[in-house]
Amino acid sequence: MTFQVNKDDGLFYRQTLFDQAKRVVIKVGSAVLTDENGLDLNIIGNIARQVSFLQSTGRQVILVSSGAVAAGRKRLGVVKTAHEELRVKQALAATGQGLLMQAYEQAFADFNQPVAQVLLTHADLSHRGRYLNVRNTILTLFEFGVVPIINENDTVSAEELRFSDNDTLGALMTNMIGADMFIILTDVDSLYTGNPSVDPDARPIYTVASITRDIERMAGQSTSLVGTGGMMAKIRAAKMVAACGSCSFIGPGRHPDILRALFSGELVGTFFLPGKGKINRRKHWIAYVLKPQGFLVVDDGARRALVEQGKSLLPSGVTEVRGSFAIGAPVQCLDRSGAVIAAGLSNYASIDIERIKGKKTREIEAILGGKDSDEIIHRDNLVIMGREGGQ
Repeated sequence: MTFQVNKDDGLFYRQTLFDQAKRVVIKVGSAVLTDENGLDLNIIGNIARQVSFLQSTGRQVILVSSGAVAAGRKRLGVVKTAHEELRVKQALAATGQGLLMQAYEQAFADFNQPVAQVLLTHADLSHRGRYLNVRNTILTLFEFGVVPIINENDTVSAEELRFSDNDTLGALMTNMIGADMFIILTDVDSLYTGNPSVDPDARPIYTVASITRDIERMAGQSTSLVGTGGMMAKIRAAKMVAACGSCSFIGPGRHPDILRALFSGELVGTFFLPGKGKINRRKHWIAYVLKPQGFLVVDDGARRALVEQGKSLLPSGVTEVRGSFAIGAPVQCLDRSGAVIAAGLSNYASIDIERIKGKKTREIEAILGGKDSDEIIHRDNLVIMGREGGQ
């Protein structure tokens, strides 16, 4: 079984991981932070109190916070529509981000806990140098005892380059800084075996050993009325974190003492155990941060060489090139069914791969008039996707 519904199952291991967690990322969704009156200052005060408590125990905490767009919407009286223009969302974010940080600054001041605002776009993480600069900034804030409060910079983020939701952003932050645990506070109690509103036999899942297709099916397609991510987004985020060897939690953000309850051993929400494998930070960056600029369809022999033997991708195994991309671009490898099996950095531009696909390595130089590499993707720049733990 990949999940456990007995309250006693996995409790010792779960508590051990909470006890050992020294660096924690906490993501709070809009559905938790806002109500019909805009920002819920009582909830924000509650979050500040609990995060400050964790800081006082010697832990380092990052807070990934949604809520800017919702706060701006209430402040300007803008009604949400089914097809809201990007410029409207950006204006709402610009209005609401100041309100959100003002609320946090005042709430944390009650506990003498300094905070810092960090606004990010996907471009900040897709450029390797800027990615490392962000990491260094956060680690320096830790040295000063500051809680970084991170949000997507919605005001300038282009639609096609967004993180898609703050669950994903939180997972990326967790893996970037090598955090031990990713806690997602949301408006649901836990992951259930079915939809509890229509299925009387639906049971809460307390511990998930590995995220399989069965677990993903249980997540369904539910989406909050306020936020941008549903349960599927949270499951994907937990899978990303498991791939780098850390654990995740999904649980009720409006629980009055949720963080104290978790770290003191109370069994609430759903806990996701770390994956058995662990990829390094650079390969995590390749697999999960970079957005693919193209796709390479490979034959069955190449799929086996990549997945089962840990080999590089050679031109002989490529059957189709999709998209236009340059040398060094991030690409994904697909099997014949279209499933993503690997991600990596291409040694050749798409126009040249079209010419050498299906050919032997020794033929590359004659076809292209030169040869920079034997491999289209070297195994050092390639990550296998879909294995247990997300790798």
